[in-house]
Amino acid sequence: MTNEIYYTVEKIATAEFKDRGSRFVAYACPLKSQDDFKARLGEIKKDHPKATHYCFAYRLGLDGNQFRVSDDREPSGAAGRPILGQIDSKALVNVLVVVVRYFGGTLLGVPGLIHAYRSAAALALQMTPLVQKQVEQEFLVHFDYTQMNEVMTMVRQYNCRVVKQDIQLFCDMVLAVPRNRVAEVSYKLQEMRNVEISPM
Repeated sequence: MTNEIYYTVEKIATAEFKDRGSRFVAYACPLKSQDDFKARLGEIKKDHPKATHYCFAYRLGLDGNQFRVSDDREPSGAAGRPILGQIDSKALVNVLVVVVRYFGGTLLGVPGLIHAYRSAAALALQMTPLVQKQVEQEFLVHFDYTQMNEVMTMVRQYNCRVVKQDIQLFCDMVLAVPRNRVAEVSYKLQEMRNVEISPM
C-alpha cells in the first residue's frame, strides 16, 4: 500500500468450506468502523443461530494499525490469526472476514482448524472483487453560489469527491481530495475570489 492508494472490498461475499463433517461458512465484508463491525457480526449470528463458533478478523484504517482477531473458543491461534493472514496476504484494509463453524462431530486438531479457517477466508475473499481506492483528505470549502460552476469544474478536473454539501446563497461543501492532488487543489481554490478552504 503506497501513500496514495489502498485496497479494500465493496461488496459482501460468502463461501463455504467443508472438512470431515464440519461446515465453515465465510463472509468477507467492507468495514467502516468498530460500530459497523458489531452490527455486521450481530447480523451474521442472527442468520446462523445454531452455529458452534463465530471466528473473525478485521483490519481497519489506512495505517492498518487497527485490527482484531477472535478464535471464539477454538484453540488459541487456530482461527482468527489464519483469517487475518488471508486479509493481509492481499494487503487489504477496512475489511472484516467472519467464519461461522458448524461442528460435524469429528475433531480436526489445530493444524486441521488452521487449514479450514484459512481456506474458508481465502475462498470468500476470492468471491468479491478487490477495489483500489485513493487515499483522500477532507476539506471544508465555503463559497458564493455564483461560483458553483467554477468549483464543480475543479472538483471534476482533480477527481475530488463531494462528501456533503449545503447549497444556499453561500455554500458549504465537504470535499474529499486525493492526497496526491491536495497542493494543487488548495492552490486553485485559494486563487478563486471569496472562496474559503480549511482542512477538516
